[in-house]
Amino acid sequence: MSSEQNVIYIGNKPVMSYVLAVITSFSAPNTQQVTLKARGRSITTAVDVAEITRRRFMKQLNVNAIVIGTEDLAQEGGGTRAVSTIEISLKKTE
Repeated sequence: MSSEQNVIYIGNKPVMSYVLAVITSFSAPNTQQVTLKARGRSITTAVDVAEITRRRFMKQLNVNAIVIGTEDLAQEGGGTRAVSTIEISLKKTE
């Protein structure tokens, strides 16, 4: 989990590790929203985490917002390359 409140950065771990992190975040008192952030090849994992959590474990979750973008990353050779990013905001409905 991240040092930012209610933000989970998606990486190379198994999908269920992130699903558990989302469920744990929502179990904290007064938590109504959790954001998943991913870039590059981790975008597919972020989408899987959101859908598995919504459909199997927390039926009261809705996708609040999806933000897509591109970041320029510096390469070792001195150039830059574009990497896609996504932020998926999940919100709990009562």
